Amino acid sequence: MKAVFKYSWLGAVVAGTVVFVGGLVGGPPGIAVGGAVGGLLGAWMTSGKFKPVPQIIMELPADEQGRLFINAIAIIRQLPWTNVEQLTMRLMGSKTLQEQLVDMLKNYFSKELGSEVKQHK
Repeated sequence: MKAVFKYSWLGAVVAGTVVFVGGLVGGPPGIAVGGAVGGLLGAWMTSGKFKPVPQIIMELPADEQGRLFINAIAIIRQLPWTNVEQLTMRLMGSKTLQEQLVDMLKNYFSKELGSEVKQHK
């Protein structure tokens, strides 16, 4: 989603800048302090700007989660697997399946939740 990328990038730039300045001013200890301060500052600046997709899914009502689950099962049903580890390996090894699942999520977010979704590569 566009907002996730935009604000994640902003937080990373802020954190990186503070780490750099900390390194210039304090050497290796300054890098450590700059990392801590920069990370906190970046998190504070982006707070409330977006939620990670897993968090959004976890906050959905049970019936909506069930519909999303049914959509995902329709994609992975064709795979032969006997345990979660095997399923994970098959999904991680298949770009096509990953794209199908991402497309399913994008469609769900745009149609069911009314969210505008833009994928950045």
